[in-house]
Amino acid sequence: MTTEPGSEGLHERLRGRRVLLLGASGTIGRAALGALRARGARVTCLVRPGRRSEGQGPPGLLGPDAQGCDLVSADVCDPRAFEARGAGAIALAGQDAVVSCMASRTGVPRDAWAVDYQAHQHVLAAAQQAGVRHFILLSAICVQKPRLAFQHAKLAFERSLIDSGLTYSIVRPTAFFKSLSGQIARVRRGAPFLVFGDGTLTACKPISDGDLAAYLADCLTDERQWNRILPIGGPGPAITPLDQGRCLFELLGRKPRFRHVPVRMLDLIAGGLAALARIAPAAAVKAELARIGRYYATESMLYLDPRTGRYDADATPSTGTQTLFDFYQSVLAGASGPDRGDHAVF
Repeated sequence: MTTEPGSEGLHERLRGRRVLLLGASGTIGRAALGALRARGARVTCLVRPGRRSEGQGPPGLLGPDAQGCDLVSADVCDPRAFEARGAGAIALAGQDAVVSCMASRTGVPRDAWAVDYQAHQHVLAAAQQAGVRHFILLSAICVQKPRLAFQHAKLAFERSLIDSGLTYSIVRPTAFFKSLSGQIARVRRGAPFLVFGDGTLTACKPISDGDLAAYLADCLTDERQWNRILPIGGPGPAITPLDQGRCLFELLGRKPRFRHVPVRMLDLIAGGLAALARIAPAAAVKAELARIGRYYATESMLYLDPRTGRYDADATPSTGTQTLFDFYQSVLAGASGPDRGDHAVF
């Protein structure tokens, strides 16, 4: 079982508690599984049908922390899975809490509303029926300024959870390390680091998988985090894409080289794909992905002050010990980089 720095006594925090974990096969989900197990929780992982066979069993699918936990196959997008005899309803029976790290893979409208909203609604209704008392939701800090389908879908479920009567914690993390690691290989090959505009249009306080997982698990026992929306970032000051590039070059012992990409180019791509979608519907998905890319190229992943309408790094809470630059150093030293999935921009 993986452990965390300073983890003495963690195993007592959730001893005797039963937790249903959604999204356990994702990078944050696997880390959350480790954090829950380290605290003594008995964990049931709800996985998509067919996933049991991937990676030759639970350890391959979810990592070594899957040993000793229960795996249940259920299609969370199918309401029948949560009927009285459905696998989802059976998995929820007797659980004390639900921790959801589940999210749509692409963020396009159909996927977002099916997973970020409707699948969560199925789980929530079944959890209420089963007498589950606590629900921890991994959301996203970008829902503060919703312009995209997946943001609206996440917000819609947040409202449902708040109104459910369950004790809840809605965790809105800033950027993940995996989303900021796509240029390590190209810079190592000698290519310039790509930035939009001057490289300072946005800033974030990235958080590691392990630090975020520990925060999620501790929401189950820290009453200060109950019935709250919780923006959270990693340790240290906010950093810009320019900072990220400079760090990579410094770690490689090379002179910084940047290529500046105009934001206008993203506007042209998104606009062109949207126009094409009128005659070729398949282009609509690519147009939405271009809009998602444009959003992240121009919006900071920090707390948005509702009074001023501005992002505030100082008001963005921090947790954990690992910085993005620690992560870069470990990858350059030979550690495996993360699977960046469908959200890669570069």
